[in-house]
Amino acid sequence: RTMYVIPFSMGPVGSTLSKYGVQVTDSPYVVASMGIMTRMGSPVLQKLSEGEEFVRCQHSVGQPFPLKAPLVNSWPCNPEKVLISHLPDTRQILSFGSGYGGNSLLGKKCFALRIASRIAKDEGWLAEHMLILGITSPQGVKRYVAAAFPSACGKTNLAMMKPSLPGWKVECVGDDIAWMKFDSQGKLRAINPENGFFGVAPGTSDKTNPYAMATISKNTVFTNVGETSDGGVWWEGLDPPGAGVTLTDWHGKTWKPGSSTPCAHPNSRFCAPAAQCPIIDPHWESEEGVPIDAIIFGGRRPEGVPLVYESFNWQHGVFVGAAMRSEATAAAEHKGKVIMHDPFAMRPFFGYNFGDYLAHWLSMQKRKAPTHLPRIFHVNWFRKDPSSGAFLWPGFGENSR
Repeated sequence: RTMYVIPFSMGPVGSTLSKYGVQVTDSPYVVASMGIMTRMGSPVLQKLSEGEEFVRCQHSVGQPFPLKAPLVNSWPCNPEKVLISHLPDTRQILSFGSGYGGNSLLGKKCFALRIASRIAKDEGWLAEHMLILGITSPQGVKRYVAAAFPSACGKTNLAMMKPSLPGWKVECVGDDIAWMKFDSQGKLRAINPENGFFGVAPGTSDKTNPYAMATISKNTVFTNVGETSDGGVWWEGLDPPGAGVTLTDWHGKTWKPGSSTPCAHPNSRFCAPAAQCPIIDPHWESEEGVPIDAIIFGGRRPEGVPLVYESFNWQHGVFVGAAMRSEATAAAEHKGKVIMHDPFAMRPFFGYNFGDYLAHWLSMQKRKAPTHLPRIFHVNWFRKDPSSGAFLWPGFGENSR
């Protein structure tokens, strides 16, 4: 196979909050996707030539030529021998046998969360599985919020929310990862280290997330979705295609509504440039980051957890994050409606010991320098009425409240 060398930056090139990486891969899909998800190319090479540190990312689909047997998949991978290894001490990632998103786009979860969380511990900052949004009141007061949710809890929908409250405005800085560091004044400042959105397609529609639909209208890579006979893409949650248009499922087989299998894989994805989002925040690429006033934790809890509450203080807030639970999802490895612990929405992404991680969060209130700690809240949009099984809260744009 051809080896591709990808120099990339997580965060705006030149920002003091950014970090650099180099990925070698034998997958053209990875090259195309990393070109969307990161800042890639010559400006980064320039930084590396100046001696900047970088994370070493090695990836192979694990199917060298000549093939020993015909491929059983639509694309090359080696599911029997998948190995994804992170070496935090030497800042290295080794990934073999998987062509899929998070396992092959090594700048994303592998670097920006697992390795970065360890770098953040060593350097005194935070690398978190959090969206970042700005919300402006009718009076023109703007606040930035970071929010941690496990997968399938509407993180992208919240980051691109269309508020139902008149006069309120939401703008998106990022939908998945936040790197946060205290500035000299003691304000916690956050950047979105990514350059694109790698979102779950099924359930994304003009009804649930009109801004995401506008974002993915061009320059977008789709993975494992259905295909329409007129050259479009389709997934569960979209309106049925027009008359005379037929569907092919993600396996390449003819598909009809009512089939026993889904048309798009439940974890199928779109990969789109963040700059195409109609409500991208004007400061989303600011080198110093945006000032965080509040941190929100949340999960999918059908019973017993209120719609919203605020922690008493920072220490209690860390406890709230540590005690997060949520119904399991397609992106995680478990099936069905098990309520699983997912502390800080980081269970799959911790780069070091969880006890040390909690101590690192708690240490933020003991900093020698001036420190303005954000307020911490917990939300649950997913509580159900025990008698009807229906959601008690309308969600989506109402979450602006």
